[in-house]
Amino acid sequence: MTAKWIGSKFKGVRYYEHPTRKHGVKKDRYLAIRYQRDGKRVEEGIGWTSERDPEDNQYWTEEKAALVLERLKGAAKHGKKEAPTRISEKREIEKKRREEEKTAQEQAEKENTTFGQYFENVYSPISKVGKKKGTTRKEAEHFKNWIKPVIGKIPMKDIKPFAIEKMKKKILDGGKSPRTLQYVLATVRQTWNMARRDGIVSGDSPTKSVKIPKIDNRRIRFLNHNEAEALLNALQTRSHIAHDMALLSLHTGLRVGEMAALKWGHIDLDRGIITVMDPKGVEGRAAFMTDKVKAMFKARDRGGPADYVFSKRNGDRLNEMPKAFFEVVEELGFNEGITDPRQKVVAHTLRHTFASWHVEAGTDLYVLKSLMGHSVIQMTERYAHLAKGTLFNATTNLERAIDSAAQKKEDQAGQIVDFPK
Repeated sequence: MTAKWIGSKFKGVRYYEHPTRKHGVKKDRYLAIRYQRDGKRVEEGIGWTSERDPEDNQYWTEEKAALVLERLKGAAKHGKKEAPTRISEKREIEKKRREEEKTAQEQAEKENTTFGQYFENVYSPISKVGKKKGTTRKEAEHFKNWIKPVIGKIPMKDIKPFAIEKMKKKILDGGKSPRTLQYVLATVRQTWNMARRDGIVSGDSPTKSVKIPKIDNRRIRFLNHNEAEALLNALQTRSHIAHDMALLSLHTGLRVGEMAALKWGHIDLDRGIITVMDPKGVEGRAAFMTDKVKAMFKARDRGGPADYVFSKRNGDRLNEMPKAFFEVVEELGFNEGITDPRQKVVAHTLRHTFASWHVEAGTDLYVLKSLMGHSVIQMTERYAHLAKGTLFNATTNLERAIDSAAQKKEDQAGQIVDFPK
């Protein structure tokens, strides 16, 4: 149906009515304007009376349309280059102005984004994807305890190394270790890097200029064979899961997280191989069973390929070593009177013991590197210095070589040489 145009009381302004839709008590009207430009008749639509003018957010009326018409005619008559001479130009200018305002507002919001706002609203939700729950929990603790009180309310662009130094002092004065400081600064750095990706900040993280005290967290303590046997015997009567996980780690060097992730589909009893999937070192590897480990797996109720070998009662994956392990360690007095964390027996001590026993037995470090799933040999070398017996024997052999060389020299000096007559 062709629309019927109706002239309004304002010259150059006309409209047609919507057949059904109303605006107020009247029918909704579509307004248009007509005028001469460069000797040609121009007609442009303004909009419905139920719509608002983006410029002042007021509803369109015949009177408003007439005012727009007068401005356009005036601009065309006087040749004002900066003023629009068509309603389409006016709308394009208004659209550009709104876009510029929006861009400026977004930029201002970015520049004023505080570290706390970005961490809580952007970094934390995104970083949870693909990270272990324990890692995200630790990052949340770092933020709550150390980061937020110092730089939480500071716009990210205004954070300087001085603020990070202040945070460092609070952490160390609070009795925390350099390792904790390292982890907290890593959380700051990772948040900063994501914010730089999003255009919130530019340049390197302010943590880059902060020195961290030298960290030596190499574990010194490992179990001798008698201690390991006592631990396994005590766990056998307390918790079968804790016992089997402790045995597995002592004999294969698997981490707690790797044991918790084990599924029956990863266990090949015929070949005596355990497939370690997605380990900490990124690449998967094979672990090899001892006879005791084979017997342990055979004694457990085997589930389907996708079922966890060690799980909670409801079948869900374990998050950590069973509580019984720590209770038994306490009862056996392994940590009694020990304050140095490196000397304490913890779940990781089992893996550390595996490596130490291997080195004591003469296993090559490069072979041990593969067994442990280390990404670089330097990580394996941290265990080598704990092989007291092997290193002592090497020192003794050197001493013997020195003594032998000295004795040989003395013997040669004491020989009587008969010259021919």
